[in-house]
Amino acid sequence: MSKNYYEILGLDKTASDDDIRKAYKKLAIKWHPDKNLDNKVEAEKKFKEISEAYSILSDTDKKQQYDHF
Repeated sequence: MSKNYYEILGLDKTASDDDIRKAYKKLAIKWHPDKNLDNKVEAEKKFKEISEAYSILSDTDKKQQYDHF
């Protein structure tokens, strides 16, 4: 099962580049492992998912490929 990067960032497919950036920053701050010392394992997992989603959706070519499939 493939990951839904839009869902991870809490966005829909019509999200603009600015919306993607804002959602990433908000979630990255919320789930950063240094901010979640009491739940570091889950925070690291979520932070990696968020970073992966952002790396795909913030790159125009990667986003077009992702949206195509």
